[in-house]
Amino acid sequence: MLFSSIPFLYYFLPVVLAVYFLVPPRLRNSVLLCSSLLFYGWGEPKYVLLMAVSILSGYGFGLLLEHYRNRPASKVCCICSVAVSLGFLLYFKYADFFLENFNSVTGLELPLLEIALPVGISFYTFQIISYTVDVYRGEPAQQNFIHLATYISMFPQLIAGPIVRYSDIADQLKDRQHSTDLAACGIRRFILGLGKKILIANQLGELCSAFRSCQETSILFHWIYGIAFCLHIYFDFSGYSDMAIGLGKIFGFHFMENFNYPYISASITEFWRRWHISLGTWFRDYVYIPMGGNRVSRGRWFWNLLVVWMLTGFWHGAAWNFLLWGLFFALLLILEKLWLLKGLQKHSVLAHIYVLFFVMLSFLLFDAQTLPEAVSHIGGLFGMGGISLSSPETLYYLSSFAPILVLALLGATPLPKTLFLKLAQRPVIGKLITWTELFALLALLLVMTAFLVDGSFNPFLYFRF
Repeated sequence: MLFSSIPFLYYFLPVVLAVYFLVPPRLRNSVLLCSSLLFYGWGEPKYVLLMAVSILSGYGFGLLLEHYRNRPASKVCCICSVAVSLGFLLYFKYADFFLENFNSVTGLELPLLEIALPVGISFYTFQIISYTVDVYRGEPAQQNFIHLATYISMFPQLIAGPIVRYSDIADQLKDRQHSTDLAACGIRRFILGLGKKILIANQLGELCSAFRSCQETSILFHWIYGIAFCLHIYFDFSGYSDMAIGLGKIFGFHFMENFNYPYISASITEFWRRWHISLGTWFRDYVYIPMGGNRVSRGRWFWNLLVVWMLTGFWHGAAWNFLLWGLFFALLLILEKLWLLKGLQKHSVLAHIYVLFFVMLSFLLFDAQTLPEAVSHIGGLFGMGGISLSSPETLYYLSSFAPILVLALLGATPLPKTLFLKLAQRPVIGKLITWTELFALLALLLVMTAFLVDGSFNPFLYFRF
């Protein structure tokens, strides 16, 4: 089930909210847990059992870790817990990748498992690992099974994050405050995130699909595609994160921000402090720092970076292009730390161009189905293959999608928010905004509903991961 779907918006969510606020506070986590399992099992009911086993594993290992705290057995329990969680992830997400490559190397023809990828497994696996590792490091284990199960399965951030650490919401699971203002803030955030998804990301997705199906591309069309896909993945993913954060507020939770205008960055280092913040924080705290971080020899430091970014790429998908995507960023980050950062700080305009160009190259690699396709898309930016500079088809799509491209380019910067806040500070305009905001949000919701009823292009990119 997608957030950007009629069943979720007009059936599932209203019923869940009604039941949630009608029951006594002590039962609200149970309502969230049951609704989350229903949400998770909507498309593939059999995978509810997988989630249940994962939850039981995390709960049981947490209790064992607390029981054996400060004893040698605790380390064994932690290793076993991580191994079980990663074992599920490796089997369901990466088994066919390993089999395919084993067959390629050996010449054998072992049959592929062809397992459907369980929705959200990359996210809830990391949440279980963070919980058990934090208990191993000294955090108290959760004794209440419902509380922990609610944390792991919570549908607002199950399929797209942000990746929430248990310690950040442990107190909120036990006792959280609800208010009209918080709910209103959450509804506003949800609708705006839904708008980013339906009105911007989906339209840019159509442009990207048009490029992929085009028989005669051009240099200009390759550049349009590169820019459009960068904006598409940003609005698609950040829109879902906004919806998750908004839903969290409605239910009384405060989730961390996941995006902070990454395309205004002046270095790749800064870009990754602004893009998918929860994932970067997770790899920093549970992989990079335990490996020694940067407090090791230079050679070991580079190795740590390469491992972390290889794993970051592999987390996104079971394909070589994702591994190379992660290693590409590792190389850029190493070059920045060695030589580039000082120069970038002196030339801000060139720094922004450098970031946008290399991020675009990275996402062309990210989006490719095969490595030859990635080479073709990147080479097309520079005329590889003797393609023309432009074409009538290119100009048609450029003119058709120019308004949405301009809107997306502006929306990827803090400019609209800054302008809105400045206008809101003016007495007359501020009052006008206060009175009209509700009607504007309702109108926006109606427009988006019309798009959904019409059956418009509405995929979610991160279902691939």
